Amino acid sequence: MVGPVRPVIVLFGSSIVQFSFGDGGWGASLAHQYSRQADVILRGYGGWNSRQALQVLATVFPKDAPVQPSLVIVYFGGNDSSIPLPDEPSPHVPLSEYKENMREIGLYIRSLSEMTRVIFLSCPPINEKMIDKSVPRTCEACRDYSNACIEMCNELSRTDPSFKVIDLFNAIEKCHDWTDTCFLDGIHFSSVASDIVVGEIVKAISEAKWEPSLYFGDLPTEFEEMCPVRPIN
Repeated sequence: MVGPVRPVIVLFGSSIVQFSFGDGGWGASLAHQYSRQADVILRGYGGWNSRQALQVLATVFPKDAPVQPSLVIVYFGGNDSSIPLPDEPSPHVPLSEYKENMREIGLYIRSLSEMTRVIFLSCPPINEKMIDKSVPRTCEACRDYSNACIEMCNELSRTDPSFKVIDLFNAIEKCHDWTDTCFLDGIHFSSVASDIVVGEIVKAISEAKWEPSLYFGDLPTEFEEMCPVRPIN
């Protein structure tokens, strides 16, 4: 660890998270937004589903860690929602199991500390014409898994405002020409979609009634009082 200690924001999920630190990615943009205010840490695992996430949850987020995250942004669902193939390995997880897996993930992360908050990203749409057909996926299935994630989080947030959810499916679909502009390969985000994701995350944090606030506009800037001797161009 390096100091001083800042709030820690962890991005936990599948390839939508793993690739988010690429050029124009939403994770990189979020880290830039929080520069000198919070540390944004990537824990993305391409190809994974919510079942695999549960298997490593205590390893990725040990309860005895000296510093616990202030916020964990969780995304799983794209692989879970893939259509199962008979007699072939598949990342598919049935909808009811997916919903309970996500609930268990959220409750475990929330238990890390009194100050740990959780934002779920629901399953976004896909461009079916662009995707690799070797793993069949449909936009309809993505919508079902998105709705399940939203429903699950709304159930948790009724008794604990530490949970919030972002409806990525509808946020992406609101974009003009989203099928052509929001994807690199039909699944993974372009910079256009990444800008949407960052905007939705910042909006959710700014509207949350969390104390202390995690909105970047409310966080101190590290060493702000130490001005340079002369301007640096």
